[in-house]
Amino acid sequence: MTFFPIYLALGAVAGLLAGLLGIGGGLVLVAALAWLLPWQGVPPEAAMHAALASSLASIVLTAAASARAHHRRGSVLWPTVAWLAPGMMLGGWLGSRLAIALSGDVLRWGVAGYCVVVALELLRPRPATAAHATEAPRGVGYSLAGVGIGAVSAIVGIGGGSLTVPLLIWRGVTPVRAVGTSSACGVFIGLASAAGYAMQAPAGALPLPGAVGYVYLPAAIGVALTSILAAPYGTRLAHALSADALRRVFAGFLLLVAAGFVWR
Repeated sequence: MTFFPIYLALGAVAGLLAGLLGIGGGLVLVAALAWLLPWQGVPPEAAMHAALASSLASIVLTAAASARAHHRRGSVLWPTVAWLAPGMMLGGWLGSRLAIALSGDVLRWGVAGYCVVVALELLRPRPATAAHATEAPRGVGYSLAGVGIGAVSAIVGIGGGSLTVPLLIWRGVTPVRAVGTSSACGVFIGLASAAGYAMQAPAGALPLPGAVGYVYLPAAIGVALTSILAAPYGTRLAHALSADALRRVFAGFLLLVAAGFVWR
């Protein structure tokens, strides 16, 4: 049975979320892939690793499409990206190395816990505060923060938006620019993390055609094909709509995802 049409549908959802909220697409992918991949012949003990790796590989193109759309609207702070990206790439590589050493059950509980944390952050009341940054934030502190963001992102299979966006908003960046900048950073996190899962995996990690280390290319490519088409629509909505109601709905969905991981 082929799951390629399902991967295409997942990509559309992930791309829309990446452009709209800057967060969440990766968590949706990891949950779905962890359930689907064993039906494709992925050994159960490797399913979480493969889900994380394949999600991160697809995020490269998803984030690139979202960043391109935000760049056209002037909402990517490239000097900030330049300071964040080196640390994020180092963190992504190291995080994937750590994840490979962990069992699937530990990763499953880690992703479930992270879903809860993100859901609570989405539900937290946001006081109306005016953005105060007059120029793109920069400095070595952002590179150091990038290491942590990249490492966590690699372990839970995301593009880092749920960490990068709050950091930039806290530093006075407007929300839409924080989302655009985070999207650009997601390209670097995805590249380094997916490469780590591919190159540091044990030999024969996934005994399937189309697998490179823990990256299952049919899933990653299927997701990416539609995510790059859907991301610009999410970006348009991000510039046109208030995301408060969508945040609440998505927070509830993430809590259900977490419950699913715990139940399994």
